[in-house]
Amino acid sequence: MTSTPGTAPGTPPGGRSRPGRRAATAAVAALLLAGVPVGAAVGADAGTPRTATGPQGQKLTVSATAGLAPAGQKVRVRGEDYGLTTGVYVALCKDNGDHRVPSPCLGGADMSGGSKTSQWIVPPGDPYEGGLAQAFGPGGTFDVEIEIAEKGDGLDCAEVACSVVTRADHRAAGDRRQDVRIPVAFAGREPGGEGVDVPAGTVSYKAAADFTTAGKPLDLLLHPDSKKLYVGADNLPDTADADERGLHVLNPEDGTSESWISQAPGSTGALRPSAAARIAGPLPGDGVVYHYPLRGVGSAESGDKAASGVWLAGSTITDIAPGTTPDTALVAQGATLSEIERATGTATRTLTLPGGTRFAADPERGALWYTDFAAGKLHRVDLASFTVGGSFDLPGGPGMAGFTATDPATGAVWVGVDRSVLVFDAAGTLVKTLVGKDLARDAAFDTASGRAYVVWQDGGDLSDPANDNNGTLTVYGSEDFAAAAQDLPLPGNHSQAGAASLAVEPGGATVFVTSPAEGKITKLVRQVSPLVSRAPADLTAKEGEEVALTAEAEGAPEPAVRWQVSTDGSQTWKDVEDATEPTLTFTARTAQDGYRYRAEFRNDAGTTRTAAVTLTVTAATGGDSGGATGGGGDTSNGSGSTGGDGSTGGDSGTRASGGSGDSGSTGTARGSSGTVGGSGSTVGGGLTGGTGTASTSGGGGLAATGAPMTSVTLAAAALVGAGALVHRRARRRTEGAL
Repeated sequence: MTSTPGTAPGTPPGGRSRPGRRAATAAVAALLLAGVPVGAAVGADAGTPRTATGPQGQKLTVSATAGLAPAGQKVRVRGEDYGLTTGVYVALCKDNGDHRVPSPCLGGADMSGGSKTSQWIVPPGDPYEGGLAQAFGPGGTFDVEIEIAEKGDGLDCAEVACSVVTRADHRAAGDRRQDVRIPVAFAGREPGGEGVDVPAGTVSYKAAADFTTAGKPLDLLLHPDSKKLYVGADNLPDTADADERGLHVLNPEDGTSESWISQAPGSTGALRPSAAARIAGPLPGDGVVYHYPLRGVGSAESGDKAASGVWLAGSTITDIAPGTTPDTALVAQGATLSEIERATGTATRTLTLPGGTRFAADPERGALWYTDFAAGKLHRVDLASFTVGGSFDLPGGPGMAGFTATDPATGAVWVGVDRSVLVFDAAGTLVKTLVGKDLARDAAFDTASGRAYVVWQDGGDLSDPANDNNGTLTVYGSEDFAAAAQDLPLPGNHSQAGAASLAVEPGGATVFVTSPAEGKITKLVRQVSPLVSRAPADLTAKEGEEVALTAEAEGAPEPAVRWQVSTDGSQTWKDVEDATEPTLTFTARTAQDGYRYRAEFRNDAGTTRTAAVTLTVTAATGGDSGGATGGGGDTSNGSGSTGGDGSTGGDSGTRASGGSGDSGSTGTARGSSGTVGGSGSTVGGGLTGGTGTASTSGGGGLAATGAPMTSVTLAAAALVGAGALVHRRARRRTEGAL
């Protein structure tokens, strides 16, 4: 453990050695969460030191804050004017923003002096001094080293914003007056900003409209060519006076009906009203192939008066899919699989399996996956030879039938059974089990984004404690199975009146989900909370010089921007008047030296702020006859007003700050950077004085929150923290053009 200047390690100021206390505190130390050693350390002189000021005038300095080694790096942390009454922890922590305790922290409370991932600083004479903690030096000073890494102990600075902080120890856990925060960034991090309500870049969906023009919806298909929404429908029980059966064609924008094909050939060939039970696939240009009860295979397109179709012999059709040629279809009639000619209904090939009802075809790989839910089996059929190529067990045995669907991008087969989705790879190996709180009913895949969408329905029996009458939409990465969007509740979507189905627009911007019990199709639109793609950087300018700060963010819908300023080291913030453009331009004044600025981006999905940057203003340099600088006008509101009447000698160009970043394809707020230099000239002919730059940045003092902890054990646990981390990309300071 680093010692107080002028003393031996572990010796309090004034030479009050406490050797006996080490043994006495060993039992306490064993209860604490010790820091975990990190990888090979990098020299602490890498990067640029930064200083922050706390709410009571404390000064915190960190030796390196940018481009840190992810595997591990030592940094020197110094403090001044911390007072001598409250103990503090020094650590790398998740930065939860203004008025929030920094937590969890890397390594917990390291009071063994071993790993140095955190340090405990206490007032002189404190009971823990010397054994577990180091005492403040004169004037509330300390000088320590800690080892920090990008990941560890439940903290991942690649996912969340992190800062080196001081915070009150466990005996005053609710005291936010000791919070001083200095943001840090590890090598390779892009500017991500700090999400205020949800992590930056969070994907979610919201209901945009309900379509109630297609009876009781049973199946959906968004046509890839015509872009029309085809809906297979039956009658709603509560609208028995109106026949709504058939194939409905809707405008996907507003749900208006463009066509309704209500009739199809029956067993005698005569047309009759028929429901559309399941849609097999699209026809070229427009139209679909579909199954209508009990044994009908039909086809129709928007504008048709009736469907053309054939009536098959045998048992009831349980599933249908496109055939291996444009003129055929694959049909399941219980355990019998046939490929038929759509024009005549003649079976060209037939295969009988041990059992099953539902299947999914993978034409790219010449496979068909047939599920026997009752027996707990999954069969793979080779479409070229029309033989069974393998059979696989469904873990858990027999279960409630859900769905069988294949991912065209990966060849994986997704099987919904009860409240789980079993994912098998193209060879039939189980690779993932996704567990939900509701019944898995349907899946759809978007190859453009690599996402899989699953709709889950509530059981609908409210006497069962597991049911609440609400379903869920979940979105996963189709290769890593990680959550790709926030789960969306589907109120009232239950399975008592039929299984839900869904369709996804290419790219995933729009999703359609049916609710048979409610007789509606819900249109969902994707939202993305603002994600910073270009962030401003600290800036130094001369008195009277024009400066420009630029920030950009992506999001859906397009985020709006407003600039904010802090005049007290990030303790409080206020909006800059009329500053709602990506670039903030104003004239620098000495009164603004040390002011901090940030851009805040908002849309319907959330709010994200850039990391705060510091403006350093130095005195202008000019000749002996260069004139005087104007008075102390305050331009903290960004209006660029100048106090006094004097003129400023020296440069009159623009200082600009804005990091680089790729422009987003979705909703990007952007602006051009300012330019460097200008046409200013030196006034008078005297010698030019030197210019010094002082880099200071305000820290994050917070209002008091939280309940005080009463035990050292609780302190360490609170410092480490627990629970799920949300997705947030770490902030990074980027170098602007000066």
